[in-house]
Amino acid sequence: HSATGCPKTRSDIAETLTMLITIKILVPLVVIGVALLYVFQDTLIFFPQPIPQSNREPFAEHALTLVHEGKQLHGWYVPGAISERRPLVVYYGGNAEEVSGNLWEMSRLQAGAYLFLNYRGYGDSQGKPSQKNLCRDALYILDTLAARENIPMNHIVLMGRSLGSGVAVYVAAHRPVRGVILVTPFDSLLNVARHHYPVLPVKFLLKHPFDSAALAPGVTTPALVLIGHQDNIIPNQRSARLAQLWGGPVDTVVLDGVGHNDIQLDTRYWNAINAFLSTEKTMPVNSSK
Repeated sequence: HSATGCPKTRSDIAETLTMLITIKILVPLVVIGVALLYVFQDTLIFFPQPIPQSNREPFAEHALTLVHEGKQLHGWYVPGAISERRPLVVYYGGNAEEVSGNLWEMSRLQAGAYLFLNYRGYGDSQGKPSQKNLCRDALYILDTLAARENIPMNHIVLMGRSLGSGVAVYVAAHRPVRGVILVTPFDSLLNVARHHYPVLPVKFLLKHPFDSAALAPGVTTPALVLIGHQDNIIPNQRSARLAQLWGGPVDTVVLDGVGHNDIQLDTRYWNAINAFLSTEKTMPVNSSK
């Protein structure tokens, strides 16, 4: 025995060399994989969809195109008698949602008017989606339509679903709207990514964090948060944390038996939205704050 312990055998040396070679191969592969994830993350977050042909003709008279930063943004504005208790509903869709399908659901809502505009790259809208583009466009669209139609901000309710909740929270943080409806929302896209990819350094990779949690405490407008108990895309705790951080009155409704993509099939979903829309002074029916 030497003073420093047993001498290494040939098998020990071979194992060490094998381990070093493996590390030498794996580390570049991991680095390449992480780099590819960073470069192509937009295709993992945004899934632009075309407008189904069957949705074009029935609502053609309500088609609307606005131009912002040189890009045509296309959607539909359905006018009506707008008041505080029958507001304009401005809708922001999910990451794989072309919004024209919501036109068929208008009769289920007790609203005065509706605005559905597709994000950049979705439907007939031009450009490329990003957090910055979606949020800047949303403010421009709201301001432009409100000015053109002479609609006061306290007669407007924002409705954001999934990814669209991040856009709705951003707009609510910058404009004194009457209320906000958040469907299957998150506190931040970063926290959702951490849930689904726990071994990846997503904090340093994510270009579109949609940090609603940072904005929520400063938003005092009333909110309705709708959660599908079986949601396996956005964990319930991420939605609940956003509600807990909200700076104004908030009503949280958790619906059993439905998840992320089928929450609208529950009649309680529509009942909760209509109660929120029609309640005097926009205070939720059963405020949790």
